[in-house]
Amino acid sequence: MHPPFYICGATASGKSSLALEMAGKLDGEIVNADAFQLYRGLEIVSAAPAPAQRAQVPHHLYGVLDPGAAADAGSYLRLARPVIEDIQARGKTPIVAGGSGLYLKFLTHGPAPLPTGDAALRAQLDARPLADLVAELEALDPVEAARTALKNRRFVSRALEICLLSGHKASDLRDRWEAQTARLAAHLRGCVIHRTRPDLHARIARRTRAMLEGGAIAEVAALTNASANCAKAIGVREIRALLAGEIDRATCEERINAATRQYAKRQESWFRREHWLLPHPLEA
Repeated sequence: MHPPFYICGATASGKSSLALEMAGKLDGEIVNADAFQLYRGLEIVSAAPAPAQRAQVPHHLYGVLDPGAAADAGSYLRLARPVIEDIQARGKTPIVAGGSGLYLKFLTHGPAPLPTGDAALRAQLDARPLADLVAELEALDPVEAARTALKNRRFVSRALEICLLSGHKASDLRDRWEAQTARLAAHLRGCVIHRTRPDLHARIARRTRAMLEGGAIAEVAALTNASANCAKAIGVREIRALLAGEIDRATCEERINAATRQYAKRQESWFRREHWLLPHPLEA
């Protein structure tokens, strides 16, 4: 059975092209790991592989969700696992390509064994002063308190929430999870594409221009029933503002570029923490 090969990197870094190359080398089939490329009717805005690319080798999990469908890392995991297992059963190599870090993390390591949020408890915590939350966290879990940005209310609340809901120290749960993920990572293989900041920004600008000239405006205009998750795709909000007459075309393009650059920066930070991913030799 051939283990998956993961191709990661920031948006517009060239993952789709490299996935095609690796599919040829490894006798593989490509599996999407981009949150927005899962949706039908969002192919241009999400920069999904073009029909010519998809005709070269089998591509899976592109355009499989209705725009109105909700999706998260857990639902992606349930979609992706049987697809990957089927590819392996046929003697092929799954080439998993995408930049949605949490989706990839669920697929490679599984969900973290931490309690999900509790709305009632979160409301109670939100009603209390931050200093009060910090004091309780320091009393319950001094290790976690010492490594938490205590001025960030969201971080403090989440750490305290984990302690209260699980009955265990958040630091113990996180440390056990880190040890487990380190063992899993030893058996994973993949690469991350690194580009210089000017190169990546130039690629983003070219892609945004091509997107707007290639039908993205009509695509968003037809997107009438988008779920909250689908509507988060970069370009949807900006093009909707253009369609409403709130901004002009040049402003729309620049806002998309700026949002994409910010997203790429967050992706780069995420993948720097995934030490099992090797820099792709052509882009290192």
